[in-house]
Amino acid sequence: MKKRSHQALDQEDPLCCCEYVDRHGRRSHVAACCCDCEDLDDAFDSWMKKEPQKADSLTQVVATINDRLRVPWISVILYYYLTHRKKGRTLFFLSLAVFSLFYMFYLFIAEVVPRGDVNHIQLGAVTTGVALTVISLINTKRGPGYVRPHPTETHSTVTYHNPQSDIDAAYLNGARHQVVIANRVSSPDQTGESGTASVEPREGQKRNWCSVCKVVRPSRAGHCRICGVCILRLDHHCVWINSCVGQANHISFLLTLVLFVLTSLYGISLVLRSVCPQQSVMMALFYCPDVYNQHSTALCFTCAWYSSIVTGGLLHLLVLQLINVSYNTTQREVRLALREKTGRTLLWGLIVDTGVYCRGFRSNWVEFLTMSNALEPPNPKPTDLV
Repeated sequence: MKKRSHQALDQEDPLCCCEYVDRHGRRSHVAACCCDCEDLDDAFDSWMKKEPQKADSLTQVVATINDRLRVPWISVILYYYLTHRKKGRTLFFLSLAVFSLFYMFYLFIAEVVPRGDVNHIQLGAVTTGVALTVISLINTKRGPGYVRPHPTETHSTVTYHNPQSDIDAAYLNGARHQVVIANRVSSPDQTGESGTASVEPREGQKRNWCSVCKVVRPSRAGHCRICGVCILRLDHHCVWINSCVGQANHISFLLTLVLFVLTSLYGISLVLRSVCPQQSVMMALFYCPDVYNQHSTALCFTCAWYSSIVTGGLLHLLVLQLINVSYNTTQREVRLALREKTGRTLLWGLIVDTGVYCRGFRSNWVEFLTMSNALEPPNPKPTDLV
């Protein structure tokens, strides 16, 4: 295998944000990964020729990998572990997601389309996918469906002139924060002989009573400690949309994932075919010779890798969501079943069947697609994306 000469370090030419000086004092790029690695090439050549490996061959390969992985992974994992349990509402991840989406689309228009490898139909497909993804995301941000007490169940109301910072703004809807304290029992068969509600709730109502929101939650509802409110059919709190996923926006959230994954995969394939026309799509992602010789191709290839990493994570989330819907369970119920060891796990824990609400594949999807019909009409007031 022919070895490539590394680019010598030029003191007058400054390093960009993606470049660094390796352990041999030569200029290298973080997106190179295992490209231009002489130690790895020597080890692979010896393996292909069935020759014995050198004594320090594995040591040199590991040293090169450690030299190129210039990220303090232990510090990142420790930081995530310490902050994940105390995370709060933040627009950072939502802003990052929206900026990345529009920047990748701008890069596709400015760098890939002028190369002449993308026709009008392909450009229209990518543009339509991005537009539909943004529309679906805006619809998802309208609200997950909040647990609000019925007027007949209202016991008293406490009004705060200054809304608390840990309460979801969509729940307040621009009004002053009011804590509506509901009766712990509300059905007629729970009243005493005098016709008034009983003070002591039953065991099931004790379990569904939220001491923070002062309401009796319906079945499958849960309290989000990040949003500070109770959500109907709570699935999970998604930091990428800075909101919960519940009964009102679960369908649009799933549609957003589908549109983004399909658009991203199609866009990545067009970019790789443009910058690496001699290679297949999968091979071009891992081996694209001379891609860093030009600034345009290097930028497109690096962004294709970034999009691939993000798409891979969202694809995994999409698969989990489709599995949960097929078994009529939520991510919150899955975590509770695993914690209490009441669920049945399949495929090494990828599928968790709680066995409580599952009524068959077709019935589960029908219930999921029609569950928003039981909600009250949404508020016509528009919701800001960010």
